[in-house]
Amino acid sequence: METFILFILGFIISLLAYLILFGIGNFIYKRLKNYNSRLLNPTEYIPEEEFHTLRQVFYLIMMVLFFLFILYDFLLQGADIKGVCLLEIIVIIYVASNLEYDSWKTKLLFFLMIPYGSVSYFLFGANNIIEILDVLNLIAYVYLMKIYYNKFKNYTETNGLGIAIILLFSIVFISFLNTSIVENTGPLNALVMVSNAFTSNGYAVLGKSSLGKINSIFLVWGGYILSGVGTATLTAAILTKHFNKKFDALEELIKNNNKEE
Repeated sequence: METFILFILGFIISLLAYLILFGIGNFIYKRLKNYNSRLLNPTEYIPEEEFHTLRQVFYLIMMVLFFLFILYDFLLQGADIKGVCLLEIIVIIYVASNLEYDSWKTKLLFFLMIPYGSVSYFLFGANNIIEILDVLNLIAYVYLMKIYYNKFKNYTETNGLGIAIILLFSIVFISFLNTSIVENTGPLNALVMVSNAFTSNGYAVLGKSSLGKINSIFLVWGGYILSGVGTATLTAAILTKHFNKKFDALEELIKNNNKEE
């Protein structure tokens, strides 16, 4: 009886804590989304073609994140759990802020994907009784993986984009799983190692804490993307300048030809 009461109290406290965090996060997200600024407009920094590719990658990354959360919720525990719990809360708040609550299915999904285990970890520590509610997340996360795959597919077809990105993503994902097994290390360490190896930064785990490792991944892939954007932008600028000269010369030739006639 006492265990049941503690479970109910823990559940209520975790739920209220998440709803407060969601309220704050949703407010900040909506303000940023509606804030008309060039600073927050990604097309100001990258070419449109590159933006489409990054949008595809975003959908695939969201699928991998939910897969990672399932692994940590049901199979893994360890030193990386704090950073993963924080990342899970942030991702879920972001997803929940983008839902349209016009049907009972969406409202049900909102409650199913609440990261009770991660919230209770920061409130009550590891291996608390509230973590049993992670089974609800399993249902929600599998469903969200399907949703983001459908978004990827629809976005790709609607914009007439290629699916070569799936091959690249598959290589990274398979390498991530293989590294985790062969090197006998956790998923977060494996992701850091694969990220560093893929972007030619070595094969070491950069960062001692879980938050440091997540920051390492962000910096590695952020630099990789920006270097690609810089190369694409420079190439486009050179080609534009070259063809503009050609067009100007052709236009001048046509004008001279018309004068002679």
